[in-house]
Amino acid sequence: MTNPDGHAAQSAATLAIVHSMEAALGRKSNSTYEHFHEDFVWRGNFGCGHKAGLEQFRDNWQFPFRAAFNDVVYITEKFIADGEWAACFGSLEATHHGVFMGIAPTNKRIRMPYMDFWKVEDGRIRFNPVFVDFASVLMQLGRDVFAGEGWESFDRGERVAPRLW
Repeated sequence: MTNPDGHAAQSAATLAIVHSMEAALGRKSNSTYEHFHEDFVWRGNFGCGHKAGLEQFRDNWQFPFRAAFNDVVYITEKFIADGEWAACFGSLEATHHGVFMGIAPTNKRIRMPYMDFWKVEDGRIRFNPVFVDFASVLMQLGRDVFAGEGWESFDRGERVAPRLW
């Protein structure tokens, strides 16, 4: 059996690293090497991409995000840590001030739901699978990627959900 005190300490250390990284990103720090492992991998859902290494993360996620949105406020609902893993879910609010997915700046305030998972190795983040609700953001900016066929229409009673029988 593993040492519960050791596991709790590792969980707390993992969460402290994640909090430190998020604070640095919130300050728009470009000095993130202290938080990310040299073999860092960031894996997003469709539309977000897969970043192999910190340079790809910065060039193909962090900088394009900053170019599209400003006045970012993170609203994390819950953090959870378990040994070398930590996770959170929440949303961020931001102002659309640059091109995003081909949509010219609207200056609209958007809400972007997300879930983040981090694996910490050697005191730095090694692996970061994320799920970002780009479809929701696009809808807020006037583009329905589901062309009215989203299943929310079932919930609102606008359409009848298909059945097997």
